[in-house]
Formats: sequence, C-alpha cells, structure tokens
Amino acid sequence: MSKEVILNYAIHDYSSHSGSYHPQHICVNKPTQQASRWSSGLHDHEQFITIKFDKPVVARSITFGKFHKGHVCNLKEFKVFGGMEPKDNMVEILHSGLKNDAEPESFPLKNQQKNMIFPLKYIKIVPLSAFGANFNYSIWYVEVRGINEESVIQRVCSEYENFKETETTRLCLKYFRQKNMMDVFDMLKNRTGVELEHPLLSDLHKHLVMDANFSAAEQVLQQAHKRDIYKPYSESSPYIPFWSQIETDDYPSARGGHQMCINVEDGMIYVFGGWDGKRDLADFWCFDMVEERWHMLSIDTQLQGGPTPRSCHKICFDPASKSIFVLGRYVESPAGQILESDFYRYYVELDQWVKINDHTALEGGPELIFDHQMCIDSEGEILYVFGGRTVNGDTNIQNYSGLYSYNIKLNHWKLVRNDDMKTTEPKISVPLKSRVGHSMLFDQSNRLLYVFAGQRVKDYLSDLYRYEVDRDIVTEIAQDYSKDAGPDVGFTQRATIDEDLQELYVLSGYMRNPGCDIVKNSLWVYSIRNNEWQKVYQNENKEFCHVPCPRFAHQMVYDPTSKTQYIFGGNPGDSLDSSKRLDDFWKLELIKPDPSSILRRSLYMIRMQKLKELCSRACNQYTEEDVSVEILKALNYLRTHVAPVVNHDDEEESNEFHQMCANLCLLETMADDNLAKDSFKNGIIKSEDVLYAERTRLFEKLLEYIPQDMKEPLGKLTSAVKLIT
Repeated sequence: MSKEVILNYAIHDYSSHSGSYHPQHICVNKPTQQASRWSSGLHDHEQFITIKFDKPVVARSITFGKFHKGHVCNLKEFKVFGGMEPKDNMVEILHSGLKNDAEPESFPLKNQQKNMIFPLKYIKIVPLSAFGANFNYSIWYVEVRGINEESVIQRVCSEYENFKETETTRLCLKYFRQKNMMDVFDMLKNRTGVELEHPLLSDLHKHLVMDANFSAAEQVLQQAHKRDIYKPYSESSPYIPFWSQIETDDYPSARGGHQMCINVEDGMIYVFGGWDGKRDLADFWCFDMVEERWHMLSIDTQLQGGPTPRSCHKICFDPASKSIFVLGRYVESPAGQILESDFYRYYVELDQWVKINDHTALEGGPELIFDHQMCIDSEGEILYVFGGRTVNGDTNIQNYSGLYSYNIKLNHWKLVRNDDMKTTEPKISVPLKSRVGHSMLFDQSNRLLYVFAGQRVKDYLSDLYRYEVDRDIVTEIAQDYSKDAGPDVGFTQRATIDEDLQELYVLSGYMRNPGCDIVKNSLWVYSIRNNEWQKVYQNENKEFCHVPCPRFAHQMVYDPTSKTQYIFGGNPGDSLDSSKRLDDFWKLELIKPDPSSILRRSLYMIRMQKLKELCSRACNQYTEEDVSVEILKALNYLRTHVAPVVNHDDEEESNEFHQMCANLCLLETMADDNLAKDSFKNGIIKSEDVLYAERTRLFEKLLEYIPQDMKEPLGKLTSAVKLIT
C-alpha cells in the first residue's frame, strides 16, 4: 500500500451555521483564533457537515484540531460516515468522542469490509453531543489522511465495482430461489459462476426447502454442529439472567454499607460489618457455597482483637495467604479531631486477627477513608487502594484519596498517584482523577486495574480507565460510556470481573436522573475484547418477589468457576422508612445458548415442520382408512421424534407441541361429525406452494444461527426499487 498523505477536500454540504462561524473554517488550523471554527445553528442530532474529495480516496484516519483551551462546544460524541455518494448508502466509519482539552486527536477510520478496501468520495461528520448542555456544536479543524495515488485508487475502485456486481448477482439469486424460480436461478448461477452461500447451506436448502427431505436436512445441521459453526452465534448471543434467592435458617441481619469477599478455591463468601439503619456492626460471617449455609465467625470482631464496628470500609481476600485485609470506615467526627486509619488482616486458617497499622497515614499510606476501593495482586503480593473520601471533620471540605499500593511482604505503603502528581510519561498516560462510590477491579492475568464511574464533588461519572500497574500507564477507554450504549450515570454500583471471558459485570445502584436521583438495579456486561456494553437485566419494581428489589449500598461477589454472582443486603431507598435495610441473599447465573442447545432448537423446528406436513398429508387423503393410516404415522413421529427434542421450559415450544397433539387427537375423534371434520381438515391442509413458502421461512430462521460470511446476503432485491414522482 502507498504512503499516506493529507487528503485535500472542500465543503460539500452542511446543516446550518451560527453567525460568522462558517464551515470553511475547518479547512485551516488556527487554534488561537476563537472565530476559526464551524459552529452549528442548532444543537439537535440533525446537524452535520459533509466534505468532498476531488476524486475517490482511501481514507485511513481523521484528525480534529481544537481551540487552544477547553471549550464547551467541543464534540463530546460524534459519528463519521463515508461513501461514494453524499446522500445514500453512506456507512458508519467512526463513532467516538473528543477530550475537552487543547490537544488534537486522531482516530482510525474503517476502510475495509469483507477483506476489501473500499473507496470514499464523501465524508459526513455528525455531532451527537457537546461538553456544554444546550450549546451548539463546534469543529475547529479537520484533517483526513489516506491514499490518493492514481494506480492504487483505480485498483481499489475496480475491486469495489466487482464487489457490487457480485453482491447484486447474489441478491438476484436469493430472490429467484425464494420465489421458487429455480430455472432462472440455475441459469444465472451457471452463467456468472457466483456462489450464493457456503455449499453446506446450499445442501441444507436443497434437502429442506426443495426436496422436503427432513432427515437429510438434519444431517447437514449435525455437520454444522461438529464444525463449530454455531459457536460464533453462541458467543455473541445476549445473556439471559436467572435469579434464585438463597434462604437459610441462620443468616446475617439486614444491613447496607457492609463488605463481602470470596474465597473461590474453598467455596466461601465472607461478610463483615455494615450499617443496620441505626448503628455500625462488627459481626463476621462466612457462607459455604457448597452447603449453602451461613456460619457466624464472630458476633463482634473486637473481642478477637479485630476491627471495631464500621461501614463503608473495604475488605479483600488474598488467595495466596488465605487472609482478608480490612481498611477504612465512615465516621462523623468533630472538626479538628485526628482520626486514625487502622489496618487489619484476618488469617482464615488460623481464625486470627492481626492489626497491621494503627494509622496507615503515618506509614506512608492513606488517611482514614471511606467509599474507596481495594484490590489485590496476589501473585505480586501488592494491595491497591484507590479513591474514597478522607475523614477530616469538616463536611464542607471534600478531599479525595489517591492511588496507593501496599507491599504485603515488605509491609510498605506507597503513594502511586494523586490528582496533583506529574507522571513520568505524560505523553502516553492520562490523569486518574480520584473519586468516591466507584468500582475498581484487578485483572490478574494481564496485570491491569480497571477503574470506572463514581462521584466527584457534584459530578456523577461514567468514565472507564485501564491502569497498567507494572508500567504506571493510565489509558482512558471511555470518557462517558452512558453516551455509547452503556449504563446510565450512577453511584455505588457493584462490579466483578471474569478474567477468562474478559468481561466486567456491573450491577447499578444509585442512579442520577435529571431532576431527581432514583434507585434502580440494572445489570450490564462489558466485553473488554470488543469494547461493547450489553444490558442484561433491569428492575425498578420494588414489589416483584422473584428477583431482588432495587437497592444500593449492597455487595456482590463472583465465582468464576460456576459463573455465579452472589448479592447480599443493601439499602432499598425506602422513602417511608429511611432506616430500612435488606437481609436477602441472591445468586445470579447468566446463561447463553450453547451450540448443543442451538442444534436442539434447530432440530425441533425441522421436526415440527415435518409433523405439520404429515398432518396436511393425512387430511388430504380420499378415504377414511388412508386418513387413519396417515394420522397414526404422524402420531408415531410426534412421539418418537418431536417429543424428545421439545424444551418444555420454553412456553412457546411447549404450547406449539401440545397444540399439535390436540390437533391429531381431534382428527381421530371427529369420525362421526363429517361437517366439523371437513372444516377442521381444511384448516390443516396446505398447498405445495404454501408448504414451500413455510420451508423457506424455516430455512431463513435456521440461518440466524449461522455466521453472516457463510450465508446469503442480508438485503432484498426489491429494496432497490424506488418510487419516481
């Protein structure tokens, strides 16, 4: 590929402009001049600016220049589209946002589809939000880099035209086959040599749709399963949540602001402390995940030399030493009083508490803090503590704690970062602003900390950061994930991580809404590999008893071996009883359809279609004797082939199966009422054309489980027809 160059462009079109802030200003970079920008006349989602290249190009990246200091009109979120025409068929090639600073930002542009590089002649920039609410959008400077070398572009355009012709032919083949115009289909396929789909799917269509050979069609699906063809669908499917409440005779009392940690290897969950609505607690419990029983380890840990009653603290389990660390607490203290930040460790196998520090601040650690986060690097024997409010006796002063590390082996605290520190690599690292009520997770296998959400002063945050602990580098993954199909802005959400799946699980708590704060629970899954959020579950109904009621100040831990989340307690935010706390204990399993269940579902659909056709054939016989023979065949097929693959937990499948059973039984019992029987039979009898259409629809349903690069194109040939007025 040729060398990238700056691509010249001109303004082709725009939605509006404000005053003298004309769109032509984005062609020159004058960061110190306030007027050198395009500013939209409105701030809705209809605003855009379209640029045109003098000839087709391959656009590789786009750079946005900025004003020499942050500006409320900068684009917090935007999309970029590209195409050969300025109106129709433009494809999204970028969805991102700018930082509100003075540094220019460059982004790669999507320029390949199905391993084919596509050319562009137009780029359309669509602002979605600015940093200032209700402010118009401003773009100061745009630079596009890519390839415009004549010989390269000619080859790219030629390949693009060939691609369009091939896709058009495939759409024609798809249409002719759907209409059962197989003579035209065969002629076009033989003349062009274009394949509609993977040969396996062509076999499936022939056996299922053309020949109604259901057994052969099933064999094709068995081959697909053996070749792991269903695996991509399974992996990309949304999770289905399954909640179940764990009820035992003896369990911890109602509380919020407590702490939980998990010992995965031994199957134990630990709960310590919390606030019951009237006082802080110091009881200590463990839950056996195998026996599903709670055990009280201590009614008051002070009696064993452990921590005092507390809430809004943090505990962390170290699998290497099988010990639990405890740090921080919430205290309302009089002004000027110095409060000590004690630091404890509990040895599980010894059932022994040890006080590590009387006051961590004197050892180089944090002051007394609450609503912070704590994670452990068990292999490196390092404890990480980040954020939280420092207790200083003056509620008007909001001091936030930085990022600290504690070397377990050396008993040594170190301040790694705070808001005022300058990093050693300023160009490749970004600040990590302290906060409260946030989440922090450690990925042991990749040695990464993930920090997201929380509150800072009056701002509720929805950012996401990755911190490389060995290199001291922070990367901002998302400035505001709520604008990118992620969770709403919130506070006190709970989060866990699955290192093998590279997924974060976030259960929301206290949500920030315009005009009011609300308590609602929604569960989100973030794919680290795909940088994508997926909402799995939401509940705002406090009366619904089959799932946990909405809450905050709860706790959640995760068992990666059983893929199960455990949630205990919390504050329901009861407006009639502010002291009310919860003592319910839940487990949550997230299930995806595995390839075997996809195969079962596919076999069920095929066998149900065959059963319907057997019923149609039975009703279409001329003599009662022949009708009875065919009904018996259908009943036998239902019993031996359909019944074994029915999922009776699926209401739709179960109802359809029972309806077919009822239909066959009715056919048998209507012998004496010819008029009723004829009427009933007419509702079951179907012509071959109707059956062909049904099998075609079934084929298309089966294709939903197949990767797109194996199957027929998504579009419709008829969509190319447009009304001319």
